[in-house]
Amino acid sequence: MIKNKHHEASFRDPSGYMFHDEGVLRRAINPIYFQQYNSLKDSGFFDNLIQKKLLISHDETSVSEEKIIITPEPIPFITNPYEWSFEQYKHAALLTLQIQKYALSKGFILKDASAYNVTFHKGKPIFIDTLSFDFYEEGTPWRAFKQFIMHFFGPLVLAHYHGAEILKMMQTHIDGIPLKLIASLLPKKSKFSSTLYTNIHMLAKLESKHSDDYKAETKIAKLSRKAQNNMLENLFNYIRKMELKEASEWGDYYDKTNYNTDSFKAKKELIKAWVEPLAPKRLIDVGGNDGTFARTVLNAVPHVIVTDIDSNAVAHNYKQARENKEENMLAFVCDVLQPAPGIGFNNTERESLIERLQNYAPDVTMALALIHHITLSGNVPFEKSAEFFAKFSNQLIIEFPKREDSWVESLLVRKREFINHFDFYNEQEFEKGYTKYFSLEKKEQIKGTQRLLYLLKRR
Repeated sequence: MIKNKHHEASFRDPSGYMFHDEGVLRRAINPIYFQQYNSLKDSGFFDNLIQKKLLISHDETSVSEEKIIITPEPIPFITNPYEWSFEQYKHAALLTLQIQKYALSKGFILKDASAYNVTFHKGKPIFIDTLSFDFYEEGTPWRAFKQFIMHFFGPLVLAHYHGAEILKMMQTHIDGIPLKLIASLLPKKSKFSSTLYTNIHMLAKLESKHSDDYKAETKIAKLSRKAQNNMLENLFNYIRKMELKEASEWGDYYDKTNYNTDSFKAKKELIKAWVEPLAPKRLIDVGGNDGTFARTVLNAVPHVIVTDIDSNAVAHNYKQARENKEENMLAFVCDVLQPAPGIGFNNTERESLIERLQNYAPDVTMALALIHHITLSGNVPFEKSAEFFAKFSNQLIIEFPKREDSWVESLLVRKREFINHFDFYNEQEFEKGYTKYFSLEKKEQIKGTQRLLYLLKRR
């Protein structure tokens, strides 16, 4: 790690920047923000938010006339808005409103309301931009209101009507989904909701009306503190009650598998027997559904990530983790066939999934009930998927369903016109492809199934 290398995500903020100091992530605060920072610190504002676990904690590392350096609490893995389930997105929005309301009561405001200022840590959303606060000027509106609509409220409303998949639009709209686009995608009946009309449709019209105001001569409306509090409460209550209209399919996933009770138990025991001796500090289960198998080792691993393509499965995992107070469980949405790329200016503002996984450096990666989908549904050769896992995996526990497995048979039937192409789908070719990047440590058939479990170690 290069000493004092600036973090690519913080170049836009004149108040300060993040930088890597020999592997430690720190934040430098510029003199332009000294007054706000000292006021926030001395008033106990930071301490109160940190105590309530709403804001990431930090230590003050050094103070000079040129810079104040703070060191935030490390977060093992940063997830982005387009990787959240609907429930996670909701909670991130509610956190932002809660912080803004608290700030207003103490004479401060959130000067920006980007969804990228929030991530998930210890089972809950956490605000991570310590420099996002400014002084409140009496009678002025919340200047980050429009940004909140574009980053939070609009995407959530769209997901409510069209499904959680639409939240992935934030990957191509790093500055928020445009108001005009949000309004155009909503059904006509949404205009009869006073909350939606006021906060989306009317706002989109006003933006369009003043789009040619290049001299910035449009007058800023006055808004009392009480009126602003009412607006925040209205948005909070509306978002809190929001739900998806789409049906959930995750619930009977394991009922559809070809495991009987004994084989299901045998697979859990085998995973536990293989993982625990490795004593991993960090583990990721790729395609782990609702975290059922990752939970077999959750008590033995300090930090566990479970990803899945199904947002509903991720939502259920997230809900379980909150209910069970599993602070070391992190769930997020991921399509292995389309890993999130680097986005933003120079494609470096937000790191790609692979870059983040490499930095996370899991000691153990699990890929259970996944390879047949990657290979047969995604047409990805074994060597290519092995290359993908080798980029970030030290130890890999991967499940291989043989051709006789009922799921594999079902997938091959769908490919019957190209059936000869998939002659390579067999145990020998799988091992041939994966041993180019990994050495084979263990191999065992899961009791009562046509599935093999492998423990591989990166060469």
